[in-house]
Amino acid sequence: MATIITPDLCDEFPEVNVAAPGFNNYGGVKAFGGEIVTVKCFEDNSVVKEQVGLPGKGRVMVVDGGGSMRHALLGDMLAEKAASNGWAGLIIYGCVRDVDEIGNTSLGVQALATFPRKSEKRGLGDLDVPVTFHGVTFHPGHYVYADNNGIVVSEKPLV
Repeated sequence: MATIITPDLCDEFPEVNVAAPGFNNYGGVKAFGGEIVTVKCFEDNSVVKEQVGLPGKGRVMVVDGGGSMRHALLGDMLAEKAASNGWAGLIIYGCVRDVDEIGNTSLGVQALATFPRKSEKRGLGDLDVPVTFHGVTFHPGHYVYADNNGIVVSEKPLV
């Protein structure tokens, strides 16, 4: 994959959607992108855990955690599993934990913040449904690109 620089993507493809600011980079890969897989969950990462155990095929999991600041939806063990299974990254509208270890993982991870409490496990969550946050709707099968400058969403691959 070519180098991902979101300002350059915005210049070359002015029709792209751009998420509002507020995400932080926590992964060992600072620029990443790929086809979108979505998860909608709230304080329960059961579906995230299930998906990182499957082949990622260079895709990006976009997790709508409702912006919760009370539980982390990703920790070091799931991040390592995602990297090992070929996921390009995760964008989490919520929190992550174990950020020092996640930063050493070959995975792109962006989230709103860190929080040390793990999520609940109730088996709840939806897979591959459109999710909307930070002014952008993320559709399964569309494409997302992220770096330290922001998050860009497109209906088609850009790089």
